Amino acid sequence: MIPGPADLLLVIDVQVDFLPGGALPVPDGDRVVRPINALQDRFRHVVLTQDWHPPGHVSFAASHPGRAPFETVRLASGDQTLWPVHCVQGTPGAAFAPGLATDRAALILRKGSDPAVDSYSAFLDANRTTRTGLAAALGERGIRRVVLCGLATDFCVLWSALDARAAGFEVVVVEDAVAGIDAPTVPGGSLAEAWARMAAAGVGRIGAAAFG
Repeated sequence: MIPGPADLLLVIDVQVDFLPGGALPVPDGDRVVRPINALQDRFRHVVLTQDWHPPGHVSFAASHPGRAPFETVRLASGDQTLWPVHCVQGTPGAAFAPGLATDRAALILRKGSDPAVDSYSAFLDANRTTRTGLAAALGERGIRRVVLCGLATDFCVLWSALDARAAGFEVVVVEDAVAGIDAPTVPGGSLAEAWARMAAAGVGRIGAAAFG
């Protein structure tokens, strides 16, 4: 696969708090940095996303007295998984992973900054009505295919892939440049469910080696 002018590499949330030792670690999350850096050298268009929550964000378990991380509550925007405090704006945990190349990015999209609404997807907030503007920006640049990598496969990568498909883009996920949480609250694991949902939506799956 040789990326062309209509291809975009979308790098999702490769941040300190999602790495081993972070506030919300993705197992082996640090292994994605090297292949993502190699992929960036293959693409003319690169966008990075950054989880960017204000203090006291609605998705934090600490914002709901008596609740614990990984419980689910019902909010106006829908069912919300509660998380440990993570990726708070301006903190070291919200920074990009050490060693992640950022100089190739034409755009860094910060999401989840509304204190009352979470945002897994790079395209839509969790209320499913507030758009980030990314789809329009990509359309204006003539992008037709979005190649996804980053963290975590079963949350922000999944939602971004499904929303990119819904916006009319061809979508491919680089399977060895993503890593998942695999939440035990989902029967069979959230990682297997995520891959199944993406396949059903027409999202492709490819290895980094296919890019040469």
